[in-house]
Amino acid sequence: MKTASHFRLLAQGVTVWTAFWAAGLPNYYQQYSQPTLAVFCTLLSVGISLIAVYVLSRARPEIRLQRAFWISAYFTVPLFVLDTLYCGFYLGHGVFFPLRYWYLTVFYFTPWFTFIPTALLLRGTTCAPRLGQVRFDLGGS
Repeated sequence: MKTASHFRLLAQGVTVWTAFWAAGLPNYYQQYSQPTLAVFCTLLSVGISLIAVYVLSRARPEIRLQRAFWISAYFTVPLFVLDTLYCGFYLGHGVFFPLRYWYLTVFYFTPWFTFIPTALLLRGTTCAPRLGQVRFDLGGS
């Protein structure tokens, strides 16, 4: 993967974290009930699964597993670091913040359990056509 792609994925990961951080204010989702958080996490996991199929099916088969690895890395490690800085240090919850914020902790693992298996399941399939590459044959010769 090119250096620019690494920076782009890192920027996307940080942008996603920032958006979820802002959406979770004022109490970083602590203002919601546990069942509400569980439903939200389930729906978000389904969305992540659909994104995994979409993104990886568009990649060349020989790079799908590599792409799945890097997406998983850039959407978990920076998020964990940022949550540690915010929840662990700034909010003062220390190393035990993953227990209090279990709904964040789930997503430190979700991409690994979604993107890698999806890449493996897509082995042997061809790339889905990209927008602009689809051609229609209307039966003419």
